[in-house]
Amino acid sequence: MSAFLAEVVTSMKNKSIGYFYVLLAITIFAIQDGCSKYLADKYPVISFTMIRFWAFAAFVIVFAAFSPGGLLKAFVSRRPFLQMLRGPLLVLEIFIVVYAYTGAGLAMTQAILQATPLIITILSVPLLGEKVGWRRGTAIVVGLFGVLVILNPVGVRFDLQLLWPLAGALAFGLYGISTRAVGREDSAVTSVLYTGVFGAIVATAIGPFYWVPIAPEHWPALFALCVCGATSHFFLIKAYSTLTAVEVQPLTYLQIVLSVAVATMFFGETITINMIIGAIIVVAAGLFTVFREHRLGIK
Repeated sequence: MSAFLAEVVTSMKNKSIGYFYVLLAITIFAIQDGCSKYLADKYPVISFTMIRFWAFAAFVIVFAAFSPGGLLKAFVSRRPFLQMLRGPLLVLEIFIVVYAYTGAGLAMTQAILQATPLIITILSVPLLGEKVGWRRGTAIVVGLFGVLVILNPVGVRFDLQLLWPLAGALAFGLYGISTRAVGREDSAVTSVLYTGVFGAIVATAIGPFYWVPIAPEHWPALFALCVCGATSHFFLIKAYSTLTAVEVQPLTYLQIVLSVAVATMFFGETITINMIIGAIIVVAAGLFTVFREHRLGIK
């Protein structure tokens, strides 16, 4: 019995550390969003995204080198072409989302991005051959209704800038569905290594054409963005080493709270009641979908 109690205590301790890693990661993500918006108001998004991916690639190479089996083993993939595609997909998603910060706003963009788990579930049907029952189907419909509430199209001129966060959510969904596909056969280290390296290659192929010298007073924000990009992924990986996806996902929705705080405190954005109600609906639908997929054993 004492051995059983010791095992329970150890498990609880590990989970507590895991939850701490999640909270740390989403806090860093929120800071990262603030840095991205700050720089996007002054420079072409792809230019500093390129530097961000250089730092990310350097981090994942070192991280993989110190993982079991080393760098060469981490590069071995059963789905190499899909893995190579994920890096460019993430670059595209980051570009669209950060650009959306400048038009639709940080708070509005983050509210719409909460629909990403629902988009992944929708895409899993044609791309992964999964089946969506009436429960998850209902959750998807409710979640999409929540997105409409956020957009508030009734009696208001639809702003075309809102198409950017919608496109960002779709791009993030494609990245998520590809991650789910490779995750069935490759390790997390392999996935993050391919993402960083091939994302950096694609960003470097495009970024120089839009390069604008960074003013000295903006280098601290760029440095913070690079550090946040690496450390947020590190802590999220650490969290997944002790927690399941269904344990991590609910906490990640706290990022919208932190990002909204950054948007209102530092950028003077206004939060409307429809954004709050819509985000609550979307998050609730997303949580139901995540828990339902957990019950069905979908990875």
